Amino acid sequence: MPATRNQIEAARAQETEADTEGEFLTVPLAGYDGVSKDVRVLPANRWRASALRALNRGDIDGFMQVVLHEDDYDIFEELDPDTDGIGKFAEAVSTASGEALGKSSGRSRSGSGTRRS
Repeated sequence: MPATRNQIEAARAQETEADTEGEFLTVPLAGYDGVSKDVRVLPANRWRASALRALNRGDIDGFMQVVLHEDDYDIFEELDPDTDGIGKFAEAVSTASGEALGKSSGRSRSGSGTRRS
């Protein structure tokens, strides 16, 4: 018998919980020279608005200071990742968080609220 949606969601939640150290996920971060190390990062759904503003401004250092575990920021500086490394890092966080970055779970548009005359 196939798994139900609730069972699948529960399994994903358990996987995410197992991958967390306290409130952090562990994901790989690749440096400019191809060296990769694991870092602890907040799940994507816990990124603060200030972190997202920093990212939108291109302030990668400020973004990483907010989302990385304080003990892992030095690893980020040591690896000095390029844009591709930052993109892969964000994808890894998204996958580990169980959420797609850039996707809103906001209300969908439907015609049911549209008034017709």
